[in-house]
Amino acid sequence: MGQRRRHLAITTALLSWTALGALPAQAAPDTGPGAKGAQVYCFMRNNGNNHQVSWDAAYALIKRQSASLFKTSPEHAAVMITEAVVQNPGTYPDCGRFLGDLYAKPVTPDTAAPQSSGPRSRSQSLGQ
Repeated sequence: MGQRRRHLAITTALLSWTALGALPAQAAPDTGPGAKGAQVYCFMRNNGNNHQVSWDAAYALIKRQSASLFKTSPEHAAVMITEAVVQNPGTYPDCGRFLGDLYAKPVTPDTAAPQSSGPRSRSQSLGQ
């Protein structure tokens, strides 16, 4: 009888672990690098910091926290932050409005003010 009870206990434990493994990922809050990066990025943005400062801090944390053999690319880090916010919007209130900034192309001096094709006058050169 003792062996049968032991077998039943082991079977019950295995079934419980299997059922827990079948739960959706949203059942437990994500604590991976993407969620930590989202927490930093959203906290900083909600407290008035601009995109670049918030992004630099979040990306540095994601790179440091990732267990990957390869460096996490900025594009992948942006996706990780976006996934964390979209999967748990209640955890990151008002952060959805900042997600577009993660995908905006940076403005370079070449694209900010196109040069005229003709020669410049002295007053144009001096900004007058």
